[in-house]
Amino acid sequence: QVQLVESGGGLVQAGDSLTLACVASKRTNAYTLAWFRQAPGGERDFVSAIMWNGRNADYKDSVKGRFTISRNDAKNTVYLKMNSLKPEDTAVYYCAAGYIDSPPYYPLVDEYEYWGQGTQVTVSS
Repeated sequence: QVQLVESGGGLVQAGDSLTLACVASKRTNAYTLAWFRQAPGGERDFVSAIMWNGRNADYKDSVKGRFTISRNDAKNTVYLKMNSLKPEDTAVYYCAAGYIDSPPYYPLVDEYEYWGQGTQVTVSS
């Protein structure tokens, strides 16, 4: 079992930046690491992922150019740097870990073995 703990969420204004972090209880170097988000009444939606080798980062279209995913396997941590935040980015953000070798599978919730509890991001207009 791998426990994932997110941090860094909060209440910000439109245009502000936040950096989320997700720390794993075990080594992460074998996993693709991802961020999803879920708005009230909505489904869990893919945001970004990065493969176990640090390559093939991918993003939801609406966050491309604003969000950057990165990982530090020495710290068992994945980050999501979010710039130019918009009210529509408001959601609970979850990190996930899974054995995924191909980017087309990134958005599939069922491909991930482990999930964090989530951190709330609220962007006011």
